[in-house]
Amino acid sequence: MVLILMGPPGCGKGTQGKRLEERYQIPQLAMGDMLREAVRNQTPVGLKAKDYLDRGALVPDAVIVEVMCERLGKSDCAKGFILDGFPRTIGQAEALEKLLSDIKQKLFAAINLDVPDRDVIERLSGRRTCKSCGTPYHVRFSPPTKGSMCDKCGGELIHRSDDREETIRARLGVYRDQTAPLIRYYEQLGLLRNIKGIGSIDDIFEAICSLIEKEKTSR
Repeated sequence: MVLILMGPPGCGKGTQGKRLEERYQIPQLAMGDMLREAVRNQTPVGLKAKDYLDRGALVPDAVIVEVMCERLGKSDCAKGFILDGFPRTIGQAEALEKLLSDIKQKLFAAINLDVPDRDVIERLSGRRTCKSCGTPYHVRFSPPTKGSMCDKCGGELIHRSDDREETIRARLGVYRDQTAPLIRYYEQLGLLRNIKGIGSIDDIFEAICSLIEKEKTSR
């Protein structure tokens, strides 16, 4: 079973992907993690990616696809996988079709976690991180007990620049520009499935699993 998890920054793709990985025993493939691992291991494609990353440039689709191709060749992907952060462009989506054809697999569904902008902004802008040990907090959902100090080490809690409202709004604009064509693409293929990404983590997870099981029985 091959799944794509889509949705704006802060929608919970990573959290839900990990849970789906455990439930269905297929790996979650997060493109950001895969890029960093390829760079860290100095693989040929990792060295290509590093060149762009060091210059602060966007990694081209061709390199991204090469990273994915390298990862799909590993044995743990034989029964399927969950894609997080890929594809992000129509070109990547078309390349994914070919990659899946080459390994004789098919896309099961592209699951879009639908979260309104105001909720994304609340989730991300409320994050705080300990400057010393990196422990994460949230001013509403998991606040520290010591005000602006870390409960674990007493370090200063900082508000990262990419968690500020103006930055989040800019990221959402980029996301919409990139993703709107992808949503239409998978909708036209009959593979897009929308899930409301609001509520408890458990409720959202069960909604995703119910959708998957329902799809399985109807095919």
